[in-house]
Amino acid sequence: MVSRLYNISIKSNYFYERLAKENVEQSSNIKPTRGEILDSSGKLLASNKIGFSLFIKPHMKLEGDEFKNILELLQHSFKNIDTKLLRKVYKKKSSPYNHKYIQVIDFIPYDEMIKVYPKLSLNSNIKVDAATKRYYPYGRYLAHVVGYIGKANKKDVKKDKIVKIVGKIGKAGLERYYNKVLQGELGSRVVKVNAYNKELELLKYIPPKSNRNIKLSVDADLQKFIYDTVEDENKTAVVIVMKTTGELLAAVSTPSYDPNLFVDGISVKDWKKIQSNLEHPFTNKLVHALYPPGSTIKMGVALATSKEAGDLVLKHEFCKGYITIGKSKHKFRCWSHWGHGDVDLRKSIRESCDVFYYDKALDIGIDKLSKDLNLIGLGVRTGVDLPREYKGIIPNKKWKRKRYKQSWYKGETVIAAIGQGYDNVTLMQIARYTAFLATGYLVTPHFATLIDNKPYESKVKKIHFNPLIFQTIRNGMFDVCNNRRGTAYRVMHNLPIIVAGKTGTAQVASVPQDVKKRVKEADLSYFKRSHAWLTTYAPFDKPKYIVSIIVEHGGHGGSTAGPIAAKIYRWMYQKGYFGKQIAPKLLKEIY
Repeated sequence: MVSRLYNISIKSNYFYERLAKENVEQSSNIKPTRGEILDSSGKLLASNKIGFSLFIKPHMKLEGDEFKNILELLQHSFKNIDTKLLRKVYKKKSSPYNHKYIQVIDFIPYDEMIKVYPKLSLNSNIKVDAATKRYYPYGRYLAHVVGYIGKANKKDVKKDKIVKIVGKIGKAGLERYYNKVLQGELGSRVVKVNAYNKELELLKYIPPKSNRNIKLSVDADLQKFIYDTVEDENKTAVVIVMKTTGELLAAVSTPSYDPNLFVDGISVKDWKKIQSNLEHPFTNKLVHALYPPGSTIKMGVALATSKEAGDLVLKHEFCKGYITIGKSKHKFRCWSHWGHGDVDLRKSIRESCDVFYYDKALDIGIDKLSKDLNLIGLGVRTGVDLPREYKGIIPNKKWKRKRYKQSWYKGETVIAAIGQGYDNVTLMQIARYTAFLATGYLVTPHFATLIDNKPYESKVKKIHFNPLIFQTIRNGMFDVCNNRRGTAYRVMHNLPIIVAGKTGTAQVASVPQDVKKRVKEADLSYFKRSHAWLTTYAPFDKPKYIVSIIVEHGGHGGSTAGPIAAKIYRWMYQKGYFGKQIAPKLLKEIY
């Protein structure tokens, strides 16, 4: 009895007092319009479709005639209206304490609404507001860069109160990384209403902070060209084109997916299709896939040797096709089983001699090698503006002890020196490292150039190494693409610009080192074939662009990644990226 009296006298009074106040003043949040994402020339990569959302008057009886009439009106006005779902949404949001119109449809396209708006506007039980829906014009071409937005979950709402009102949040890519900028800030509106919830007067209005756009360095046409090229070659590849200053012009991860599927929530059928693909289209391989770097690591090993042991890196080595360590008879073989003979630094890069790097790594040891490779960007995050970037691994003794509770062996140093064993990096790291090899500066890769009209602040670090060693390494990379004995000569030497680079073959299936004749890549099953690397820069004399590629299970870098790189450089040349160049034949004579 006491409890009932309390409910009648106290709680009811409180409710009616609050109701009376809300009948006088009513406040509401105004959602900001999400900022758009544009490419370097202003093409829209993430835009907002214009439309409307629909609200129904609160406190209506679900079985009453008024509510039934509204459902009938909406059913006649729009195609594919699910009245059962609409009823469910209204019931879930309905409350005796809520006196605001209840949103039952998030988005109705402009073309559909404009035809029936005059009829709906006459019904006082219905309210229509302007709304937007996210749209990705380039779909799968830029899914891993731009990302997508989706419905916010409880965890999202806890982190950011605005998200609760907006309802959507960046889930992947730049949409996620720059979510706070893109979503803007809420506005508010205070109005005087009568007992029938009719607005009488606008008392206060604070506009939302909307349209905080982000402009990128990405060239959407280049991005599309690369994706189509990889698809035409029937390859699974990851490709990055970057300025030596860090601006990313293209970043392709194949296969991909359509981000538009996620805006309203992906269907079970579409999700199963993505998840069942063995080539992992949902994985952003730009920063979330780790690969053994293979021979692309060799220039880093040379720099580490010069830093730790000075001119020892210039010492010639004799490659007879293998080395042994101490008294062991175990042979660590070069990829060329017949050997390279006398090898200097430049030749070691040109012909990718493994033995040269076995010896140099053993001279300085794994700990110094690991430290110096980290210094120049391998096995560390690049700082690129994409969420949850992987760090990768460049191992040392401490790492192995912590991870496996085991000691380090010299044989593991040998394997690490050619980018195998525990070594794992992202393509983004290799692109950054290549820019460093080309210029001597360690840059921060980035997509954004303007964030809400403010320039992106890039971080650049100068790292000093012996200039003679640096130039010898660059000359070796020149030879890779332009000397007849270079590992990428066949596909790279006849381009309209001079390219320098390094190939790599990263083994996936382990091949015993003491086997003289290894199994040919073509004879292996697809998922046991090596990954094919090629990382390059151009023009050689004035480095401006980086093109880095890994073709999953592609075999040899020069023959598989090379044709893709060549097509990219030709396209860029035709589009004027390189301006006027010295005739390649004349320039090659200088080097």
